[in-house]
Amino acid sequence: MIFKQLSQKIEVKDVVFDEIFPPGIKAVADRHWTPVAVAKMAAEYLTEKQDQKVLDIGAGAGKFCLVGAASTKGFFYGVEQRKALTKMSRKIADRYNIMNVEFINSNINEISFSDYDAFYFFNSFFENIDTSNPIDNTILPDSGLYQVYSDYVREQLDKTPVGTRLVTYWSKWDEIPTNFELVDSAFNGFLSFWKKVS
Repeated sequence: MIFKQLSQKIEVKDVVFDEIFPPGIKAVADRHWTPVAVAKMAAEYLTEKQDQKVLDIGAGAGKFCLVGAASTKGFFYGVEQRKALTKMSRKIADRYNIMNVEFINSNINEISFSDYDAFYFFNSFFENIDTSNPIDNTILPDSGLYQVYSDYVREQLDKTPVGTRLVTYWSKWDEIPTNFELVDSAFNGFLSFWKKVS
């Protein structure tokens, strides 16, 4: 029902959407998963052209990709290092027959950005430097990884074509190359819309 509502542009509240997740995943939703309204706005910006391939850099429970796939005509790919979260996201997509989404169990530095057209980033590396509210205990924090992953994303984005779109949410902007221009923002400045200009 919720995915049909999203496809029909009917508002879906997070408290309703998050019921698709198991209790432990639902419990950390407010901190770690993209709100539905944010995901819809970001996905619409990233899929301005037909059949855009959007990469979610650190997909977590897959919420952004699931919302984006249900509410736009884009193709959404979520890369996530936690195997259990990737498996869960795939099961949800299968259960609700969401065909334009794929979840990849991998570290981001094993992904080539040249395979994608647009990018979404909800500060997924921050868990390496902020241990106050972890997703789970399967990944040990490593402050060095924050910089390693941010540098890799910046290098990959730097290689993308002029006109490439990027959306960041709650980002420190460490992963954004200087040739990306901020074109708009929303949600009190926490959601930022970028385009590569050179």
